[in-house]
Amino acid sequence: MTVKAMAGQELAERLSQAVQESVERWDTTTVWIDPPRINDVARFLREDPSLDFQFLNSISAVDYIEYFELVYHLTSFERQHTAVVKSRVYGRESLSVPSVYDVWRGADFQEREVWDLMGIHFEGHPNMKRIVLWEGFDGHPLRKDYL
Repeated sequence: MTVKAMAGQELAERLSQAVQESVERWDTTTVWIDPPRINDVARFLREDPSLDFQFLNSISAVDYIEYFELVYHLTSFERQHTAVVKSRVYGRESLSVPSVYDVWRGADFQEREVWDLMGIHFEGHPNMKRIVLWEGFDGHPLRKDYL
């Protein structure tokens, strides 16, 4: 089986039509989404039969100091294509984005890990608590400003 990455522009065009004002920008392989629209975009990516992204490979976060970038890697085994969806979350305090747990159950531990280590809260997650560190641990140790 050969799996092909979807072109960023193609995916951006599809998302712009289906989820109004969700796409911020794109490049050859990636689409950046407005953070409050993450769940709407995820639902469309999973439910649209021509996209059929049933599998969430991973969610990760990168601290660029000026902002955090969430990275979602998706796969459609049926359509044999992949996609990379990113979102930039600005600020350092009280960061929050919608959870995709209700779209992909595989987001459960991954969103908890991002919360635990980076401090990005996922609104709507049914069990948003630490997964690596203990409750009461002070801070989020993968942040660049963690002391």
